[in-house]
Amino acid sequence: MKFASFADFVAMGHHGLYVWTAYGICLAVLAINVAAPLLARRRYLQEEARRLRRENNQ
Repeated sequence: MKFASFADFVAMGHHGLYVWTAYGICLAVLAINVAAPLLARRRYLQEEARRLRRENNQ
């Protein structure tokens, strides 16, 4: 499929809203799938460091 201009490419034959929304949702889900474990790991390590400091202070 060829597009005459960038605006035609973005419009995707009047299906642009659906297409770009689907791409956006997909990218958001992928970003969450990458970020969630990284944030959980950071939180776990901080909690463990806090626990070890408490145990060493007693």
